Amino acid sequence: QVQVVESGGGLVQAGGSLRLSCAASGSPFSISAMGWYRQAPGKQRDLVATITRGDSTNYADSVKGRFTISRDNAKNTVYLQMNSLKPDDTAVYYCHTEVRPLGDYWGQGTQVTVSS
Repeated sequence: QVQVVESGGGLVQAGGSLRLSCAASGSPFSISAMGWYRQAPGKQRDLVATITRGDSTNYADSVKGRFTISRDNAKNTVYLQMNSLKPDDTAVYYCHTEVRPLGDYWGQGTQVTVSS
């Protein structure tokens, strides 16, 4: 059973920084893509950033230049460094992992709150 666990959320003032971590465990196969999504109250879950096993990255336009995604394949861990945070970044952040051929797995989410 693949488990995905996020950590690192919290409360921060606008302009501040946070670093999210996500560790995947229990997979008998290599983990391919990993990424972060977020969901604000009353809104759909949106992509924040993704990274392939070969370190190709993709970012939502709203976070480009402020957020950086990275991963450690040896630890099956993905990180999201968030700088220059804005109140609009407030959301529950979810980690996504793709394990071929098993499928997609999600973490339970971690709350990020940015105060103005």
